[in-house]
Parts: sequence; structure tokens; C-alpha cells
Amino acid sequence: MLSPRLCKDEEENETEEPTSQDDQGAKKEGVKIIDVDTSIRYLNSKAFTQGYGDKPVWFYYRRNFKGQRAPPTRRNCKIKGVIKTASPCPICRDEYLVLDKKNTKLLEQFICPHSGEILDTMKTGLCQHQHKTLTIEIMKAWDEGAIEVTLPFRTYDYEDYKK
Repeated sequence: MLSPRLCKDEEENETEEPTSQDDQGAKKEGVKIIDVDTSIRYLNSKAFTQGYGDKPVWFYYRRNFKGQRAPPTRRNCKIKGVIKTASPCPICRDEYLVLDKKNTKLLEQFICPHSGEILDTMKTGLCQHQHKTLTIEIMKAWDEGAIEVTLPFRTYDYEDYKK
């Protein structure tokens, strides 16, 4: 015979079951989905400044690897929204960093201030999935004018070429 406690627990488990497959994965693994506005507020908060200081989010990142030369970056740090690696990339490890065209303060950290190019994955340590997302979002922000495209201005002295 079952005790009333067990029956009550079984009833609670039955009522808490998620209805869709997406809800099931989110509740099962405890995955939080952070919106862009929360990410922007996080970038302007004291917690972000204490954690990263004045440096970009990728500055203190170092991936664990064997040998002297770093291997190519991994395809993805997360599987079904859950981190599955020992040292995830800077974007995957901090759930409050959301790559979006409106989040210009974060996107500008991955653009070279001298040339205006998007920084390489070997420098930033991003996984291939996040780097692809970063590239797409930076291009969207450039197209909409949210991020200024800086091209190096060169002046030439043509007096040297005259004969």
C-alpha cells in the first residue's frame, strides 16, 4: 500500500510536467533565457564593472589546451542550451551577455579600434557558433547605423612621386 505522502508527490509531479518539448528542455535543465534589455542593463551595472573592469569580456579568457599552440576553436560550447565543456567561450559562460544588434556596447568590444575589423576567434576565444552570431549582429548594427564604421584615413604626399 502506498503512503499518502508518495501519492501527493506523484500528483505534484504530474501537474508540473511541461506541455511542449521546448518547455520540457528549459525546465529540465534550468536554462534561463535573458532578453536584450536585461543584457544592456547588465553591461551598465556595477556587477559587470567589478567582474570585467575596463577590459573587454574576452581579455581574461584563456582556454585550456594541451601543448603550446592553441587548437582551432570549438564548434559550440552548449548542447541544447547547457554548457558541455570545461572552459566555455566568453559569451557562453556569462548568460547575461546576449549578442544582438541593439547591444552595441558588447559588440564594440569585438571590433578592432584601429582597423574596424571584427576580431579573430583565436584572439577572442569565441566558439564558432557565437562568432558567426557575432558577425551577423555586427553587420546588422552597421547596416542600421547603430555602430559607426570607421575606415582608416590615409593621406599621401604626392610630392615624392613627381619627377
